Order: sequence, then C-alpha cells, then structure tokens
Amino acid sequence: MFELAKRFIGKECIVYTANNAQISGVIQEVSGNALRIESGKTNEIVNLEFVVRIREYPIGKNGKKKSVIFD
Repeated sequence: MFELAKRFIGKECIVYTANNAQISGVIQEVSGNALRIESGKTNEIVNLEFVVRIREYPIGKNGKKKSVIFD
C-alpha cells in the first residue's frame, strides 16, 4: 500500500478507512506507515494499516468537483 499511496501525493483524494470513515483532502506525504492529509487548515495523519481505499476526488465534465459521490 505504501508504494501505491505515493502515486497520489499532491492530488485531492478521498481516503476510506477500516472503521468506515472517509477523509478528504490533499495527500501531502507518505512515509513509514503513515499518510499525511491536508484538508483546509487542518492536517490529519492516518495509519496505512487502516486504509482500505484511496480514491482521487471525482471531477465532472465541466471540470468542477462533484458534489454527490455514490460508492
């Protein structure tokens, strides 16, 4: 998961964790066994062992972020 998560550095993503939480923001750093996500003014650090899925934030036809995401 470490090498795969590195592909998303600098992109706005949605990170799904094992306890059904969703964290959205820009992935700033992937190091060791952690993922640092910046969302607005806050930084969050997530243990990669609990990450189930990383998804780039979907963008519509007109180039804007989608407001409703169905998973």
